[in-house]
Amino acid sequence: MQRIRRILTGLSEAEWTDADRKQIARELLEAAGLEVYPESVSSGKGLLLAMTRDGNKRLLAIGSAERMRCSGLAGAEYRELPADGTKQMLALAARSHELSCFVREALPWTAPRVCGLDCSVGLGDRTGLATPGHIRAVRGSGCVPYLPQQSIREMTRTERSPANVMDDACWGVFQAGWREGFGSDADHLKTPQDIDNCLAVGFTMYTFDPGDHVRSEADNLSGSALAAALDSVPWKDLEISLNDYRRTYLDQPFALDGGQSLRFDEQTIARAAVKYGGAIAHAARMYRHLAQRSGQRPFEVEVSVDETLTPTTEAEHYLVAAELKRMGVGWVGLAPRFIGEFEKGIDYKGDLAAFEKSFAQHAAIARTLGPYKLSIHSGSDKFSVYPITARLADRRVHLKTAGTSYLEALRVVARCQPDLFRRILDFAFERFDEDKATYHISARKEVIPRPKDLSDAQLESVLEGNDGRQLLHVTFGSVLTRKQDDGTYLFRGELMDVLNTHEEDHYTVLASHLGRHVSPFASSLAQ
Repeated sequence: MQRIRRILTGLSEAEWTDADRKQIARELLEAAGLEVYPESVSSGKGLLLAMTRDGNKRLLAIGSAERMRCSGLAGAEYRELPADGTKQMLALAARSHELSCFVREALPWTAPRVCGLDCSVGLGDRTGLATPGHIRAVRGSGCVPYLPQQSIREMTRTERSPANVMDDACWGVFQAGWREGFGSDADHLKTPQDIDNCLAVGFTMYTFDPGDHVRSEADNLSGSALAAALDSVPWKDLEISLNDYRRTYLDQPFALDGGQSLRFDEQTIARAAVKYGGAIAHAARMYRHLAQRSGQRPFEVEVSVDETLTPTTEAEHYLVAAELKRMGVGWVGLAPRFIGEFEKGIDYKGDLAAFEKSFAQHAAIARTLGPYKLSIHSGSDKFSVYPITARLADRRVHLKTAGTSYLEALRVVARCQPDLFRRILDFAFERFDEDKATYHISARKEVIPRPKDLSDAQLESVLEGNDGRQLLHVTFGSVLTRKQDDGTYLFRGELMDVLNTHEEDHYTVLASHLGRHVSPFASSLAQ
């Protein structure tokens, strides 16, 4: 108990080594029978803090030389730790929102921060158990991870709240001992209330999704129809008149970084105003609401126009960014809808040469009007475009992933509890036609093998084909929330038990698969 005694009597964590943490974990195992995650062993507010495991439950251990400093924890178990003739107190408490807030205050490295223009990757987690694996994927890469990341739509479909998402990720950071900093992304926010709900629990980046205000039909308007639509643009909300808008952009050269330039004709600026005018005004309202509500707390913003019916042209990108800038909106990332197909859970579909040419111009616009990062949404498994984006964006990229981590969790289920995977797959077939409605995918249910036709060893093959991946990808909400007649979850409890029991397998597959996403960007950082 030598190291525990020294810590509880004032040894600064700055003096600790990895060997100290491992020794403390061994001492806690010997003295209290606690299985401790060594990387989590920390000191804050004069207390010893560590994450422990009891079966499939994780408990916060709080050590102090004074019992009163550990008192007041609801449901906590208290143990005395003899050390050199003295008695020191250890409290064990189940994880809770209140304790998560306490740990973030005691250990600031367990709380998210703003990350600015650093190359980054968003790692959405639909189970709440993936963060240690995500950290392994980015460790040593130079890419900043955004660990709490979930859209309001995903929260609704998984029956989670912003607090759940934040707490689960921060507990994972604590467990893994990740002290290098991370961001958090309140993703695809559509209303001021969405902002308020996420601001209340400490999110640091807010992704505005004004897609409901985009008029994609503008691409095909001309003549009197275009003129009428142009008159209906909310010019008052945009704080500019149509005449001033024309004078600003019509038939003038706009130089881009790298020597290129853009020039806009009447039809281009008219269609862009009709298509994106309402979206720009909505994004400005959201930004001003966030700025007012955040007070002195730092925040950063991403603007997303990727979930639209048609690609964002280079001219539209320029006009959207220039107008947002004119209205005083500040942002670190912008997500256009790029050319080609960014379907969920599979690689890019499209002409890579055409994508490279288009992306180069988008990157030039981001350097000219920012700089800001280009954000790649639906970024999971787009392995063919990562080298292109890493090379052309001058390290200013934010790659956003989510569903692929859920699929890797199912890979662990297929390996470790094949009967459960079979039941989930059967259920996914039942739910697919309804659940796919809000997703941009091309999966063909009829070509995916049924569970009864597969041996246990063949189950993972469903996760190797595009059709099977998308079938399982879009049905995540139904799988995680469907309940039985008695009110218990049909799959969720069993799935979580498998991932907790086989946590090392879970972290290993995540590190391997997400590492493939990160490595092209890590290479670009090293150049």
